Amino acid sequence: MVICYLGIGSNLGNRRKNIESAVKTINSLKKTKALKLSRIIETNAVGGPRYQPKFLNAALKISTGLSPLVLLKNLKQIELELGRIKTVRWGPRIIDLDILFYGDKVVNTEELKIPHPRVFERSFVLKPLSEII
Repeated sequence: MVICYLGIGSNLGNRRKNIESAVKTINSLKKTKALKLSRIIETNAVGGPRYQPKFLNAALKISTGLSPLVLLKNLKQIELELGRIKTVRWGPRIIDLDILFYGDKVVNTEELKIPHPRVFERSFVLKPLSEII
């Protein structure tokens, strides 16, 4: 089992419920257990189209036996199940799930980059993450 940290965000629909549903579904994944959820904070959208609704953001500490790519595939499936529709880059979304850290592993492929490439540039990621590390 590996300790991982995930970023979770939502700025459409019932944002808090979207985050809670994502955490519950992540916790039900095979070989995965949600360990600690940060406080949920509200922030302005960063990047993407102007005048988006504000985001609710959180960080989640998990333990998993899934490989990084299998975990990513599961997170993308959860996004789809919760109703995420890809539109413009960094546009509004019902749910956004990102792998921030996967143990001490470094991954640099077209499909996945760990640590997340912008984790240290975004206070909406660092603030919740700092609560649970």
